[in-house]
Amino acid sequence: MRRGQGEPEARHFPSEDLGDDAGRNGMMTETSPYDSAEFLESDEAVAEYLAAAIEEGDAALFRRALGVAARARGMTQIARETGLSRESLYRALSDDGNPSLDTALRVLNALNVRLTASVASPH
Repeated sequence: MRRGQGEPEARHFPSEDLGDDAGRNGMMTETSPYDSAEFLESDEAVAEYLAAAIEEGDAALFRRALGVAARARGMTQIARETGLSRESLYRALSDDGNPSLDTALRVLNALNVRLTASVASPH
């Protein structure tokens, strides 16, 4: 024990303050994984999502966002509209993937999103 410290106090659980015994009776709250694709229901939402990913300047983040947007629309539909196979899309947009500019532009076109360029702000 360090000098100036008293005996350690018993652990305190928030559920004890609220009179809720859910933490002590073994009941757990059921959760499900968060999936951004569930919220990309319009072309505008997809465009904003991808624009935010591009703004970060991280290629891996943009690739993941492009994959999420493609899943939201449906990989089968994106494959059909791009002329690429579903397997090649999954591979290109996976965490280990590295889609070509051609693939990325085809997916963006299938998502109804246009990639534009603008002058960057000075650092």
